[in-house]
Amino acid sequence: MKPFLLSFISTAAAVAILNGCTDHGLPNETYPDKAEAQNPTVVTQVGNVKVYNGGFGSAVVQDPNDHMAFYLLTDRGSNIDGTITDSKVFADPGFAPQIGKFRLIGDQLVLEKTIELKNESGAKLNGLPNPPGFGYTGELALDVNNNTLPNSIDGLDSEGLALAKDGTFWVSDEYGPHIVHFDANGKTIERINPFGNGTGGRRIPLVFAKRRPNRGMEGLTITPDGKTLVGIMQFPLYNPSASDVSGSLVTRILSFDITTGLSKEYVYLIDRANLQANSEIVAIDNTTFLVLERDGEYATNANRATVIKKVYKIDLGNATDISDPANGANGKLYGGLTVEQLKTAANLAANGIKPVTKTLVADLMTDIPTLYPHDKAEGIAIINSTTIAISNDDDFGVVGAGGVYAQKLLPATGAVDRNTIYFVKLKQPLW
Repeated sequence: MKPFLLSFISTAAAVAILNGCTDHGLPNETYPDKAEAQNPTVVTQVGNVKVYNGGFGSAVVQDPNDHMAFYLLTDRGSNIDGTITDSKVFADPGFAPQIGKFRLIGDQLVLEKTIELKNESGAKLNGLPNPPGFGYTGELALDVNNNTLPNSIDGLDSEGLALAKDGTFWVSDEYGPHIVHFDANGKTIERINPFGNGTGGRRIPLVFAKRRPNRGMEGLTITPDGKTLVGIMQFPLYNPSASDVSGSLVTRILSFDITTGLSKEYVYLIDRANLQANSEIVAIDNTTFLVLERDGEYATNANRATVIKKVYKIDLGNATDISDPANGANGKLYGGLTVEQLKTAANLAANGIKPVTKTLVADLMTDIPTLYPHDKAEGIAIINSTTIAISNDDDFGVVGAGGVYAQKLLPATGAVDRNTIYFVKLKQPLW
């Protein structure tokens, strides 16, 4: 993959991005209000549709020891819905999910290094669906010629990224869901999933295997003390089934102690049923976090009042741990119902369940100087007590349905979507 630049627009106060909690910018560090990818190379083409080497923006963190270095995560690669139910057409089946290390030089961010994610043997991972028993979602993978692609135990639909103090990475995904620990060069150290068949054999609760296809563990962070991984599911689990949870607002947060493997679970209530929902979580301190919640709509001047691209501050401190000591397939039951079947705050309260508290701290529809034109706000990082950064998934510059690829054009501008980082000034400080 060839380097490309993120050309920064405007200037802003000194900031520094970290998947953590405290102000740590230096006086000579300046960052923009907005950063947009410029001239990424074309990696493949489907007809006249160009697939770009973008895709970075599913998550963003900054190296705390090198404030000019930024790490951005791709997902599983360019794909669109096929003609068959639950099928996905991959333009580049050999694509390995990857972390891009970008260096800020003046007003440009240069792709300095690409870290392709690999298994424990050093072979490249891919974005293909897992086989049954390893995180199978029911998706059928096809190439652009409609040939069936094999399922793969090395498949990863990476979405959440956390950078540990030792320079290693933790990544969460949409399939298993898996939480994978990678060394600094992208080689798997451990893979944790509900089934216990990953490298190392450790598990997260079995109920997480009930995730809706393509709505897995979208966000992941590590607490500033380095002891706990905290992940958030994008959408209500299909628990026990899709029809049973229709209209549910209940999504789950997982807290996982890295040393002991012990976990806790909490309820996060989304704003509105059937949203694309939770895109990322980032730690403020060891008990409070920011959650990025969104729909899948593009904003225009006509609809911006109803589009949801919001950031909430949440607190786990008084929330109910809903973990199931028996680790049942449906999790802990309340009156014979799953937590997802309770659906609303009133039903949760009637069963003695307190969800995490939730306070709005930013709305992209009102808190940035220009119209936010992207559909997928997916990454979040804390700059300091009054500034956050938001990155978007540009889908490698493509969209499509029915197996037909098209260029992903932003309705507000007509331009091909690009990875863009917005630096949002908060009306009230986080601490």
